[in-house]
Amino acid sequence: MTRINSFIFKSFLIVFLTFTYISCGGESNSDKQTVDKSNTSGLPDWEFKNGFGPIKKKLYLMPIDKPMAGEGLKIFESKCAACHKLDERYVGPAQRNVLQRVTPEFFMNMVLNPEENVEKHPHSKEMLAQYMQKMTNQNINLEDARKLLEYFRLLDSELPKK
Repeated sequence: MTRINSFIFKSFLIVFLTFTYISCGGESNSDKQTVDKSNTSGLPDWEFKNGFGPIKKKLYLMPIDKPMAGEGLKIFESKCAACHKLDERYVGPAQRNVLQRVTPEFFMNMVLNPEENVEKHPHSKEMLAQYMQKMTNQNINLEDARKLLEYFRLLDSELPKK
């Protein structure tokens, strides 16, 4: 059992460091799509960074919409909280700083299309290996996924700055 836990931990660490590298490094021109040398998955760069789903272009985010974030909180409480807590591991990973771990595009694609992401995306496969539970499709539409994104953006804005 210790070998399995060690393997899962190392695999998760590799994926986490890869996403950290992707989100922190790179070109100053954020619109430029470049092949990331850490992408050994064989996926096109877009899918490697942003997952599979209807979000195919970079989201240009305006200042946080607090009323929309409030609606996102309600959606989180009704559709997500059974498996996710903000500050602790539960059925799924803690969610408070999710946008520091994945791109907004990946977040929305995962919410909108969890089946394909769990089947094809390295990060989602690693999460499945760690949590041993597939993310359930909650039939969230694009508008509600955007509200959830605003909720998590608001939560991130409240985190202490490092």
